[in-house]
Amino acid sequence: MLVPRIIPCLLIKNNGLVKTIKFRNERYVGDPLNAIKIFNEKGVDELIFLDISVTREGTRPSFDDIARITSQCFMPICYGGGIRNKEDIRTIFSLGVEKVSLGSIAVENPDFIREVSDIFGSQSIVVCLDVKKNILKQYEVVIKNGSKKTGLDPVKFALKMESLGCGELLVNSVDRDGTMQGYDLDLIKRIAKEVSIPLIACGGAGNLTHMSEVIKQGASSASAGSLFVFFGKRKAVLINYPEREEIDRLFQ
Repeated sequence: MLVPRIIPCLLIKNNGLVKTIKFRNERYVGDPLNAIKIFNEKGVDELIFLDISVTREGTRPSFDDIARITSQCFMPICYGGGIRNKEDIRTIFSLGVEKVSLGSIAVENPDFIREVSDIFGSQSIVVCLDVKKNILKQYEVVIKNGSKKTGLDPVKFALKMESLGCGELLVNSVDRDGTMQGYDLDLIKRIAKEVSIPLIACGGAGNLTHMSEVIKQGASSASAGSLFVFFGKRKAVLINYPEREEIDRLFQ
């Protein structure tokens, strides 16, 4: 049996590592490079970096910051934030990043997904679906760090992104983000049931059992932020990652 990937998802804001709760209340948790060094030692499968400051401000990716990250990182990286054109992607890949995560632009210009998938290959294009329940308790894709509603149904949107050539989906529950109460299993199950491309679940993980549960609902990989940067009931900052034997036992 192929063991699912367990992926830390790290949020960057103004060069610092932060953690949010429901996409709000950013808490500074340290220097990204220090976290990377620890994850290198732990043999982490992959890292996801999402720059929430450039997304919010509408600026371009900070290529200097990306270069600093890739110079220290010994594992595959997926980067998202501020990407507006194929030249941005080309530059990011030239700096050593393996995948890009595209969110707002996938909604605003869906044909861009087909264009860049054709150029760079589907395996390098991840579409990020930030999903939140609206006032009617229906799932809806949101963009701009969760601040803008789209009216899009996440299942239909996921299918469209697959048809346009994206190679992977990152499905992030805004309502579960930072709560550590468990993934939105219903959301993941609905999307995983309809698509054939890999799905990374994110938002809500508080322990490894939560990750096992979401894999059973169809996710290919489980991603988390708080689980890997906090420790204990008081949420002291402690960069951590489970031992490989622990992961293997979880998914046997």
